[in-house]
Amino acid sequence: MGFAEFSSVGKKKLGVHVLLIVLDVIALAFAARVNIFQEFYFMADLFPLGLAIATLIILFITLVLDLVIKNMPTARPAVDIGLLYVLSIFWLAFNAFSTSRWRNIPMNCNSIPEEYPDERTWCRDVQALKSFVWIEFVALFFTASFILRYAITEHNRGRKQVWNGPLSRYVPRDPPQRNEFLRQTFTDYFGARGTSAFEKI
Repeated sequence: MGFAEFSSVGKKKLGVHVLLIVLDVIALAFAARVNIFQEFYFMADLFPLGLAIATLIILFITLVLDLVIKNMPTARPAVDIGLLYVLSIFWLAFNAFSTSRWRNIPMNCNSIPEEYPDERTWCRDVQALKSFVWIEFVALFFTASFILRYAITEHNRGRKQVWNGPLSRYVPRDPPQRNEFLRQTFTDYFGARGTSAFEKI
């Protein structure tokens, strides 16, 4: 498998896919730290942890399949768009729930007395987690929207083949144009033996 076989559009798409994974890993790391401190007790902390793990598994598997298998159905725009939109909806719903539960945590973690360094660290982790769960949602949503917009644009240009294969290997090409006038050759009017095509047999 060579990286050169991927199109320029595909390389950008794979780069964004890797970026989504990186953002998810960061969110997962902060979620793990917050849950370890709270001993995996509060649901508001568990939702980001579980969703980050599920998102990481899905994104990693789809990326590997796209790299290994040339015509993987999960890498086609329609499936990719649907999957990313579903993930973004879950992130939106869970983020709204968790953020509402975190509203009582002080924004300024330095307001916590210095005698409680562990609580200060936990507070900073929660604030960082709050930021990255929303960053992950925005990244998933805009990635799906960009792929949808690009696919529709190519479709409207007559390149309907954009839906038929993985975007990582898609090369924008106009469909062959058939000119009915150019199809008429000498043998269209005269047979191979010189007889007119209009003559009745």
